[in-house]
Amino acid sequence: MKKTVQGLIALALFLLLTSTVMASSVAGMDADAAMKKLLAGNQRFVSETYNRSDIGLARRAEISKGQHPFAIIVDCSDSRVAPEIIFDQGLGDLFVVRTAGNTVDDIAIGSVEYAVEHLGVRLVLVLGHEDCGAVKATVGGGKAEGHIDAIVQAIKPAVAIAKKKPGDLLSNAIAQNVDLVVERLQTSQPILEHALQTGKVKIVGGVYSLKDGSVDLHLPLLLKELMQKAH
Repeated sequence: MKKTVQGLIALALFLLLTSTVMASSVAGMDADAAMKKLLAGNQRFVSETYNRSDIGLARRAEISKGQHPFAIIVDCSDSRVAPEIIFDQGLGDLFVVRTAGNTVDDIAIGSVEYAVEHLGVRLVLVLGHEDCGAVKATVGGGKAEGHIDAIVQAIKPAVAIAKKKPGDLLSNAIAQNVDLVVERLQTSQPILEHALQTGKVKIVGGVYSLKDGSVDLHLPLLLKELMQKAH
């Protein structure tokens, strides 16, 4: 019995040490540094001064051993809004969750949770875009066919709020949809809400311009200016 107890204690210590090592090994780039890296990459994209994307044989061999993305992008499936391109990043740099209208369900949220908990990613960016077809369809009203209606239903609350605001309805609805997805992720229990409260992760939103390629972050003006000056 004594040996059994000692064995269990030893096993518990081993598991504790192992989990501590694993936790430290997945601790990635902090959220502020990740945001600066994204903004710098987007500026290169806008100005057409691209880095040579790291997609070669050596990089593929490196990431075959494991992935260490520095940011999570919850993005629209629209073919014009490819995160690795508009942020000028290479293979293994971004963990991307893409759905029409950048909507999230349990599977999408679970994907974000996985990247936060197991890959150590510290930044989540929810990215909407100009002229979003999913939001436009919701603004137009009517019932969509098949499973497309699930997307429309998910975006309806954002459209309802946008209708009460001055200005262009579609633009407001796109921005509001981003804000509601951010809020849903921030309050998703237990993993993301806890990670946010403990400073383990930051979850922010932005809108991509199809015309000039820039990403406008939904941040207080002063903070936005500081981050723009940083890169």
